Amino acid sequence: MNFLQTLLAFAVCLGSLIIFHELGHYLVARWCGVKVLRFSVGMGKVVWSRRFGPDQTEWAISALPLGGYVKMLDAREGELTGLSEAEMQREFTRQNVWKRIAIVAAGPLANFLIAIVLFTGLYMYGVEEPSSKISVEAGTAAARAGLHSGDVVTAANGQPVHGWSELRWQFIQSAIDKHDLRLAVDRAGQGRVAATLPASALAGLDLEGDVPSQLGVGVALPAPVVLRVMPGSPAELAGLREGDLLLAADEQPVADGRAFITAIQAAPGKAVQVLLQRAGQQVTVSVLPKPEQAKTSKGTVTVGKIGAEIASRPDMITVPSAPLEAVGKGVVRVWDTCTMTLKMIGKMITGEASLKNVTGPITIADYAGQTARMGVASYLSFIAFISISLGVMNLLPIPVLDGGHLLYYSLEVLTGRSVPERVGDIAQRLGMGLLLTLMLLAVFNDVARLL
Repeated sequence: MNFLQTLLAFAVCLGSLIIFHELGHYLVARWCGVKVLRFSVGMGKVVWSRRFGPDQTEWAISALPLGGYVKMLDAREGELTGLSEAEMQREFTRQNVWKRIAIVAAGPLANFLIAIVLFTGLYMYGVEEPSSKISVEAGTAAARAGLHSGDVVTAANGQPVHGWSELRWQFIQSAIDKHDLRLAVDRAGQGRVAATLPASALAGLDLEGDVPSQLGVGVALPAPVVLRVMPGSPAELAGLREGDLLLAADEQPVADGRAFITAIQAAPGKAVQVLLQRAGQQVTVSVLPKPEQAKTSKGTVTVGKIGAEIASRPDMITVPSAPLEAVGKGVVRVWDTCTMTLKMIGKMITGEASLKNVTGPITIADYAGQTARMGVASYLSFIAFISISLGVMNLLPIPVLDGGHLLYYSLEVLTGRSVPERVGDIAQRLGMGLLLTLMLLAVFNDVARLL
């Protein structure tokens, strides 16, 4: 069932973004007076098509689902004989360079526009997420910087922080830029406090992993209190009651509900000595977790369960924005994501970041399925991120991509002459080779992650 859901989520995500990207090319081409012969979702052999509109444009679905294209009336793709002069005026290469630039740039710009629309809608609706209240692990860079568990981060590098996603974003940006991360926090009993994570602590982090956790920062979780006990469960048989504060499992302190649950899951069929506090008194009980099968990313494993609900959900917030504010936030989020993506590409080229960060369709499909299961908001946010990535990648100055064509036309603007056909052909072959190499690397990384 999860496989089918993942496949559907991937198809909806990639398919919709390809359609919007190609619609950008199509609509601007029509606006510029260029005749469009075919609009294809997918590459390779056409498996289904129909003709619509005054130009009888062929709307097609092709065999290879990774990509799409808009085929225009273009003299470079064959002899155009038997056409009237009026139709020849609608041929692509006869358009002035600014029209050609607009047509080529319209695809990536459509991706950015869709991302802005999605983020705007999410900001207006308000997305429930963990608050910016943090936990800090002792002996870590965060602890040395003066951060404490229970601190509520209100600003990072002068930017207001409302929730965990914004805080995590600031951590990632500072790690990429390798500059200090200045935090303003509210601390119980002390009011507003400042703390700084130095650039030296942020340098060398694994940007592919969870950046805040590498510095010792996590989402603050509630104290491990028993919320509910199931009738006839191991928890009830052991004498656990609602309201009990759990202090330790097998003499190992538990800081929060998640830590206690982890300790229980790790002991299927083995008695666990639980130290708890009840009505101001400390009590020790023995609980026998019942072995049960559970599915994880590593397959099916046996875990222990005691039939009790333990407080483990962090403080959650929902912050809706006014329409104009939401649009502004959406534009800023898209801009920040674009710059972060370009910085990561630059670091991979210079060797500062691993080429393992190059991901392909398998990883995208996996994340599409995961976010779809998390909820509509998470899924739409993921689609927006992929849309931005597609826009940025298409603008890279690689021949065969939109960015390569924009490079040609920019040279034409500067020199007053188009790029020689022979030079263009050689560049196309080199670009195709580079693109194929990147695709193979992405698939290799995807398979390596699975294994």
